[in-house]
Amino acid sequence: MGEATSVVGDVESRLEEFRTELNGYCYRMLGSAFEAEDAVQETMVRAWKAYDRFEGRSALRSWVYRIATNVCMDMLGSAQRRARPMELGPSAKAREVTEVVPLPEQVWVGPVPDSRVVPDRSDPADVAVARDSIRLAFVAALQHLPPKQRAVLILREVLAWSAQETAELLGLTVASVNSALQRARATISSVDLTGDRLEPLDKEQSDLLSRYVKAFEAYDMASLAALLHEDATLSMPPLALWFRGHDEIGQFMLGPGAPCRGSRLVPTVANGLPAFGQYRPSGPGGRHEPWALIVLELSGDKIAGINSFLDVGRVFPLFGLPPHLDEVD
Repeated sequence: MGEATSVVGDVESRLEEFRTELNGYCYRMLGSAFEAEDAVQETMVRAWKAYDRFEGRSALRSWVYRIATNVCMDMLGSAQRRARPMELGPSAKAREVTEVVPLPEQVWVGPVPDSRVVPDRSDPADVAVARDSIRLAFVAALQHLPPKQRAVLILREVLAWSAQETAELLGLTVASVNSALQRARATISSVDLTGDRLEPLDKEQSDLLSRYVKAFEAYDMASLAALLHEDATLSMPPLALWFRGHDEIGQFMLGPGAPCRGSRLVPTVANGLPAFGQYRPSGPGGRHEPWALIVLELSGDKIAGINSFLDVGRVFPLFGLPPHLDEVD
């Protein structure tokens, strides 16, 4: 009995070593942190059940990735393509906003904590590539690719697998892998993937973020506008509307967005980018309730994009953010 328990524990331990990188792979494939975790859990179950048939003819990592790929392909079979609000229609005018109906969660590319999908490796170059490849723009671009092309691009460009390794995993020829990679590159070549990742030790970036927090919490729209690129965007999934330009963003925040006045921000990290849990005031007593996860896209010394994810019931626990803020917090 003891020996059997030890064997089971050893299998689970070996499989568990891959959880974070598999989460990253499945997140890029599926565009949702929650679906990615479901996919990885299903991968672990399938791998554990089939482990006695694993004969070591391939590396354990390759074998587990093959299972994860099959799980993702199954999940993508009937799924619609996830997107960002900017892909679904033109920008809105703040003065024309009336009632906006939220769309279902499965419509959107969602945020993910870096800690769930970026393995803690010693090589800074690997970490940099991992963080770049979970940025919202890149993950949204991946969703335009057919599932096999998506897998090829991630395996070859992000995870640095060889064409031969990728072909063996996907059951393709090397020529087919090379062709799929060429088509995938062509599809996403027009997507703007520029922008800065979070650099906690960068003083200029830290100063920019500090000024953003100060302006937002003071609800000083003039100071906030000065931090934005002229054509900066604001989006608010699960709402389909979005705004372009610091003038429109300011008008919205002083108009329909005015209840955000008095909010407090708690810093975190999402998709390789600086992020904040936004808590809106809920009435007397100083209590603040969760309202949005704000993910900022930076470019140089300005903010290029503000992504406010409003599905806080699931998103805040995912990021380990507190359920509310009291006056003394």
